[in-house]
Amino acid sequence: MKILSGDPPRAWLLTIMLVVTVAALAFAPFLFPGAKPLNVAAKICVFALLVASYDLLLGYTGVVSFAHTMFYGIGSYGVALALYNLGPTWGSVFVGLAVALPLAALLALAIGLFSLRVQAIFFAMITLAVASAFAVLASQMSWLTGGEDGRTFQIPEILRPAFTLLPKDVLGVAVTGRTLAYYLVFLGAAVLILALLRVVNSPFGRVLQAIRENPFRAEALGYRIVIHRSLANTLAALMAAAAGALNALWLRYAGPDTSLSFAIMMDILVMVVIGGMGTIYGAIIGAALFILAQNYLQSLMGTASDAIAGAGAPWLAGLFHPDRWLLWLGVFFVLCVYFFPSGIVGRLRGERKS
Repeated sequence: MKILSGDPPRAWLLTIMLVVTVAALAFAPFLFPGAKPLNVAAKICVFALLVASYDLLLGYTGVVSFAHTMFYGIGSYGVALALYNLGPTWGSVFVGLAVALPLAALLALAIGLFSLRVQAIFFAMITLAVASAFAVLASQMSWLTGGEDGRTFQIPEILRPAFTLLPKDVLGVAVTGRTLAYYLVFLGAAVLILALLRVVNSPFGRVLQAIRENPFRAEALGYRIVIHRSLANTLAALMAAAAGALNALWLRYAGPDTSLSFAIMMDILVMVVIGGMGTIYGAIIGAALFILAQNYLQSLMGTASDAIAGAGAPWLAGLFHPDRWLLWLGVFFVLCVYFFPSGIVGRLRGERKS
C-alpha cells in the first residue's frame, strides 16, 4: 500500500468503483475509440487532479477559495503562450511551465500570507475579487492572450494526431500522437494525485486536518496557522496550474471559457461535494460522475424520451426531453447531497466502519 501512502479505500464498493474508473481511463483509447469519448476521458483526468488540489484546501484545510481557476488559467496560458510564441517544441513546454508554476506559487503564497489572517468569509471574497480581476485582465490583454478568442497553438509533432507511433493497429485502434498525448495527461494526473495523497497522509497533512477541526487548539499547540494554510494554498495552486498545463496541451487551445470561467469554479465545488470533502478518492469519483453526466446525460435523455413517447406516454416523455438535461443534472446533485451528505466516498467509508 506504499503507492497509496497507507490510505487504502477501506470499503469494498469504493475499491471496485475506483478500480473500474482508473482501468477505464487507463485503457480509454482502446476501449472507447472516437474523438468524443477520448476528450471526455482526458477531461476527467484533468478535473480529477484539479478537484483533488482544491480538496486539499477545502476538505483538508477548511479554506474556501474562489481563486482556484485563476491558478488553473495561469498554467494553461503559460504553456499556451510559450508554444504560441516560441514554437511547438518541448523546450517551449518547459519554458511555459518554468514561468507558470513559480508565478502561480508566488501569487498563492502572497494571497495566503496577506489574506488568510482574516475570517474565512472575507478570505473567500478576497480570492473572488482577485480571480475576477485576473480574468478581466486576461480578456483585455488581447495582444498577449488573444482576448476572448484565446490562443490556438501547435504542439510538439509527436503529440499530433497525424503522427503515427506504431505501424500496426492495437486492438483495432491506430496508435497516434493523440494517443500519446492522452497518456501524457493520464500519467501526469495520476502521478500528481498520488503525490497529493502522500501529502495529506504526511505529518503536514495531519496538521492541516487539525487546523480544520480546531484552529485555536492547533495554535495553542504551537502550529503557525497562517503559515500552514498559506503553504497548503501554494501547493494547491501548483497542482491546479499543472492541471491547466495538461488541459492546454490536450486542447491545443487556451481561452477564458476553458481556463478562467467562474462556471469552472462552480463545477469544481459540485465535484468536491459529490465525491466527498477531505478524500482524495472523492475527487476521482466526483469528477468522473459529473463529467459523464455533463457529456452524456442529454443524449441518454433523448433516447429515453423517444422510447417513452413510443410507448404512448407523451406527457412523461416531455419530462425527459433533452433540453431539460440541466434540470435533471440539478436534481442529481440535490439527491447526492441529500443521500450522501458526506459525499459518496464519505458515505461508503462510513458504511464500512459501521
